[in-house]
Amino acid sequence: QVQLVESGGGLVQAGDSLRLSCAVSGRTFSDYTMGWFRQAVGKEREFVGGFSRSGGRTVYADSVKGRFTISRDNAKNTVYLQMNSLNPEDTAVYYCAARFGITITTTNYDYWGQGTHVTISS
Repeated sequence: QVQLVESGGGLVQAGDSLRLSCAVSGRTFSDYTMGWFRQAVGKEREFVGGFSRSGGRTVYADSVKGRFTISRDNAKNTVYLQMNSLNPEDTAVYYCAARFGITITTTNYDYWGQGTHVTISS
């Protein structure tokens, strides 16, 4: 079993940057496909970005492409979501997730973190 703990959320202004972290414990994240998701109030959870188990393929949602970057620190078993040029539409609870399957963009992940709140003020 794997445990995921997100951190780094907060309140920032439009145009600012924020970096979220996802600490993975129990197993190394290289055993899983990893993803970042977000859920705004009144909306369904949506895929933000993710990468394959090998790390060789990274995929982003169109809404964040060019602004968000996912990276990983193998030594710390931690995944990061660097978010730049934030706007109020990025306000949501952000989740880190892991799955055994190889499909990155599905919402059908096996393990989820508790989420971290991100609020962007205009």
